[in-house]
Amino acid sequence: MALLETVMWVVFGIIVIVVLLFAWSVYNGLIRKKNKVINALAQIDVQLKRRTDLIPNLIESVKGYMKHERGVLTELTKARTSIMKAKSLEKKAKASNQITGALKSIFAVAENYPKLRANENFLHLQEELSGTENKIAYSRQYYNDSVMGFNISIQIWPNSFFARRMGFKKKDMFEVPAGEKKPVKVKF
Repeated sequence: MALLETVMWVVFGIIVIVVLLFAWSVYNGLIRKKNKVINALAQIDVQLKRRTDLIPNLIESVKGYMKHERGVLTELTKARTSIMKAKSLEKKAKASNQITGALKSIFAVAENYPKLRANENFLHLQEELSGTENKIAYSRQYYNDSVMGFNISIQIWPNSFFARRMGFKKKDMFEVPAGEKKPVKVKF
């Protein structure tokens, strides 16, 4: 009887150790994925900051040419201020989309000014902003991939059992507003 009782305690101890090691492994994996999401969001912020730093130079380079287009420049300035004040992911996304729209307007209006389009400074800034827009798009995609990996990890069983008890919650994706999902109408 004593031998059977000892074997049962050893088996019970091994099971407890295995469960604790598994919980520890799940916790560390979730922490890694959570930090990956935080880093991905920070990378979006870096690219948004880069874009907002380029905007004053763009405004200065087009100001002299676009005297009749003050509304476009004002819109861009307001959008830049909005993104600098934004704290939540939703507000950053909205402000970022405003800047994207304002930049599209400036580049569209610039087509009416041949001297501006030939200006080296303007062309350089246009190229820099275009590259930054691509980096922002890549950063958003990377963020969403990281969020998806994290969310899957906390939802699959048996991770979900431990994740709930450890306080891990689902993260939100960086989404495009419904208005930007509509097809672009092109007229000739």
